[in-house]
Amino acid sequence: MAGIFFKAAFFDLDGVIVDTEGEYTKFWNAQGEIHRPEIPNFGLGIKGYTLAQVFSEYFADMPEARAQIEARLDKFEREMPYNYIAGVLDFVKDLRAGGIKTAIVTSSNLKKMASVFAARAELRGLFDAVVTSEDVSKSKPDPECYIFAAKKLGCKLPEGVVFEDSFSGLKAAKASQMRVVGLATTASREKISPFCDVIIDNYKGLTRKFLENSKLL
Repeated sequence: MAGIFFKAAFFDLDGVIVDTEGEYTKFWNAQGEIHRPEIPNFGLGIKGYTLAQVFSEYFADMPEARAQIEARLDKFEREMPYNYIAGVLDFVKDLRAGGIKTAIVTSSNLKKMASVFAARAELRGLFDAVVTSEDVSKSKPDPECYIFAAKKLGCKLPEGVVFEDSFSGLKAAKASQMRVVGLATTASREKISPFCDVIIDNYKGLTRKFLENSKLL
């Protein structure tokens, strides 16, 4: 596989395109303190979960809590600035200039993506497809979302490269049989290294040619 030319790049959203992981951890820690105080650091334990998974696993018999959390989350996501991970826009543009197709593959739902695009309209023109939680029946770490995205872009799995940060996302990417670039934005390099072919801190200076020439890709 060394030096293989890849034809498509797949990006998770939070912690990969936008720098939101810390804000989400604070949000969910606050919800945990209110509704599930017996679970310390609640926000850390649900990283990579969809909202449906969080509600099903932790709030199944708490309809009032679910309604309150969903209202707070809607407001939180509408008001977030969605700051970019350093260098990501230039890198995605470089990929597309080289004929590489691109997709966002996120556990977030369509409502969240509407908030993202409202804040960052320029993202719409940088991706050929967006896969959300509504598109698949199984969440990360199951690879269904990446397999589905590859089919949407007409990409064979060995010809794709995935950019991920969370453990569930990295496991999903690895299970899809695509190459995996891990971002050390949510967990340390040491902790994510077993699930990655390449590890980066951000996209500063990263180019398509660098990845094509990488011994690991």
